[in-house]
Amino acid sequence: MLTISQLVEEFAFRVIAGQVGLNKEITDYSLKRPSAELVGYLTYLTPQRIQIYGRSELGLFQQLSPDLRYENLAKVMLQEVPCIIVTRGLPIPPEFIQLAQERGIPLLTSERSTTQLYYLLIHFLANRLAPSTLVHGVLVDVYGVGVLITGESGIGKSETALELIRSGHLLVADDAVEVQRVDEENLRGRAPQTIRHLLEVRGLGILDVTKLFGAGAVREEKELHLLVELEEWEEGKHYDRLGLDPPQTSTILGIPVPKVTVPVRPGRQLASIIEVAVMQNRLRSRRA
Repeated sequence: MLTISQLVEEFAFRVIAGQVGLNKEITDYSLKRPSAELVGYLTYLTPQRIQIYGRSELGLFQQLSPDLRYENLAKVMLQEVPCIIVTRGLPIPPEFIQLAQERGIPLLTSERSTTQLYYLLIHFLANRLAPSTLVHGVLVDVYGVGVLITGESGIGKSETALELIRSGHLLVADDAVEVQRVDEENLRGRAPQTIRHLLEVRGLGILDVTKLFGAGAVREEKELHLLVELEEWEEGKHYDRLGLDPPQTSTILGIPVPKVTVPVRPGRQLASIIEVAVMQNRLRSRRA
């Protein structure tokens, strides 16, 4: 649970009005910069989001006639709004203060620029509030592409990741991957804090990748672009040999991710196959 008072403490906001609403819970990690809404277009208002007002938004508000300012703002500053943030320490119109007090909406101010604050808030809120799940697998950065390697225990996921690291690619997470839904189209993965930068290889034990290969061999987090599923080779099962089968996808947190199934048998160079799968997926994306 994340409240407005915790946000105020994290970003050192100054509370101007609406103090009674500081215990409000933040439920949406997206932000809103009302502009069209101030002139009456309310289709995409989304009152559950934090509202940010910078020079552009306040400039537009000041262009309204005095009679319309309170009327239009009252339709935007609904009680459901978690809080209002005014950037750059800009002067706050009295209508904002009045409505914040009347409706118990915390009215906050920051000296940061709108762009800077927007970026910092999005990153902070996404890390705290974005839907997430724990996936059993290995996440590596191959040619700048986030590849999630999955498969049954003992299939060779970590060993394949080790080969990729030796080839200059980067480890993000081994064994358990925290996957977060960043927005409507993107996923991001990272390792739980307790196993960050560690790789378990049967016969060798737990390896500290940063000590063996250097700090440049790991990444803290990475967007997820491709899922590679390793499975035991099964005689008689159909495997795509000509590249004519339709592309596969797998859904994680409601987002489809391109998927490649790689059968495992002795002698197959899985790391090289994954490198080529990444290049092939890039080629398909460009064609699309």
